[in-house]
Amino acid sequence: MKTGMQRVITAGLLATVGLLTGCSPAPRPTAYEQLTWPVTEAEFLAALPDDVLPESRGRIPLVDRESLDEARKREYDARIAPDTKSLAGLQGPGGLGLNGSPDLSQTLVDKRTQELIRLVVSREMSQQLEWTVHEPVALGAGLEPEIIDVIRYRRPVDGLPEPEATLIEWGREVFQKRDVSADVFARLKTHLSTRDLVDLCQFMGNYTRTAVLLHTFDVHLPYDREPLLPMP
Repeated sequence: MKTGMQRVITAGLLATVGLLTGCSPAPRPTAYEQLTWPVTEAEFLAALPDDVLPESRGRIPLVDRESLDEARKREYDARIAPDTKSLAGLQGPGGLGLNGSPDLSQTLVDKRTQELIRLVVSREMSQQLEWTVHEPVALGAGLEPEIIDVIRYRRPVDGLPEPEATLIEWGREVFQKRDVSADVFARLKTHLSTRDLVDLCQFMGNYTRTAVLLHTFDVHLPYDREPLLPMP
């Protein structure tokens, strides 16, 4: 395991290489990334990013049990029970999911937004079949051609309406950086409720699963469907 000083030195070397090669410099290590375990609880909490809450260890509070229906209250209780089989309890993905819709068929996220996210995933996963069959659906749901082309050709989001620009940037960060910046998350929260944002995370995961299936089994379009997504 690297010490905090080793992490700083490594980041500095990567930044220098980036400057020499024309690549973006590596981000400066955060206080959390410079921790060297074991640490005290106080050290841990002090090093958390500014938008991370101590209780949930994430960007949103732990779900309020009283806001849940009876079935989900039982799920909540199972996650905090002494004999729970949950590895992360309420702080893990299952606990986060309790903030969303009980079932995605009950989501409040409109079809247009769902299809925008599907196209972002299809573009970032370079999934031709998923994109080609869903682009007409997205158009039918009211997603404008100019927004679709920004996603298709990975163009800058400058000039797009703020909600759509933020959703596209979010998807790009997830797939390209394996991270979501504090700025993008803050913007997401100005446009979406916690419930809708959790639902969109679930949709994004479902669409990624679809892309993995189609890639793994190399499923092609029918002969009479022209591919609509430029590759790669």
